[in-house]
Amino acid sequence: MRWLYSICAILHVPAHGDHCEASKKFRARKNPTLPRVRDTPMIDSGFRFNENRTSKSSWRTPTKTGTTICGVIFDGGVVLAADTRSTNGETVADKNCEKIHFIAPNVYCCGAGTAADTESLTGLIASQLYLHRKRTDRQTMVTTALTLLKSTLFRYQGHIGAALVLGGSDNKGPHLFTVYPHGSSDALPYAAMGSGSLAAMATLESRFTEHMNLEDAKNLATSAIHAGIMNDLGSGSCVDLCVITGTTTQYLRNYSCDVSRTFHSKVRYEFSSDNTCTNTSNVSNATRT
Repeated sequence: MRWLYSICAILHVPAHGDHCEASKKFRARKNPTLPRVRDTPMIDSGFRFNENRTSKSSWRTPTKTGTTICGVIFDGGVVLAADTRSTNGETVADKNCEKIHFIAPNVYCCGAGTAADTESLTGLIASQLYLHRKRTDRQTMVTTALTLLKSTLFRYQGHIGAALVLGGSDNKGPHLFTVYPHGSSDALPYAAMGSGSLAAMATLESRFTEHMNLEDAKNLATSAIHAGIMNDLGSGSCVDLCVITGTTTQYLRNYSCDVSRTFHSKVRYEFSSDNTCTNTSNVSNATRT
């Protein structure tokens, strides 16, 4: 404690006084440019809750997409169906786009959401499965494609806008899965996704039966997509089908383009030519150059 008494004697501070005050005065005399502890501003670290977005006007509005996709399992295989309208906001960007993507020769996938995300994601998984087939010399399992899709989507925590209906057939039979943008999945005998999925699901639930044949499954999937087209502004144009069995895969492009009304009004409004009077003088004055 001799050094403390020496400091106190130099600074004329009592030995039994405040040790902290003595040390502060000693440091200030030794280095006058050093700021005092009480004068040093506190550094704001960690989260800054005063900079959060409290107003709803600063939030990003979600991108609205329009699609109707579905899938149906029948005896011996699975049928995938999708509409062909691509929208950009309220504008129809493409009237005949492809929403059924190739994953493997026995596995295909319908995509809803952001077109760039669905095409990029399915192309990435298809390339990985191609290398896997070349390395193992075996047929791609549908669950393998499902695992790759789920793990990739979960890694990005929903920032990839891809909602998928995955279907295929392997040595364990036909499979149908739905994959959500955040990485979860369901295994169902029939499924529908997209903005027109409510109308499509209503058709599937009312008409689906187990052990359906191929023609009934194709008609049911087509009717479900038609229901989405007629009741959703983001869905439209034609219907694409993809039939996958244990031995063959058939892509039916523009399988059905009949989107006419299901009913017609019996009351027709007809007016004779002399019912409306025309002021010819005003018309001539307005159109005069």
